[in-house]
Amino acid sequence: MVDKEDLRQQFTEAFEGADYPVNSPMDLVPALPDGPATSFESGDFSMTAMELNSEISGGDSEFPYESVEELVGDLMDSLEDSGHF
Repeated sequence: MVDKEDLRQQFTEAFEGADYPVNSPMDLVPALPDGPATSFESGDFSMTAMELNSEISGGDSEFPYESVEELVGDLMDSLEDSGHF
């Protein structure tokens, strides 16, 4: 079972160092500790940043994002809407 708050915290920590506003997924890469290979895991959920981008691109993501909270909220909503938890 996915711990949504743990996952939200992982996303926040990974993306909070980006230079906001961010206009595309590529603006987030420099903030990631392991670049696109940065992984996020909770319970039976496991996804790299690259996989995360593929999963949500064309979906509900709405760049630009003005803050990490806005970005993470959208990521969480997209993952939930697509049945990942």
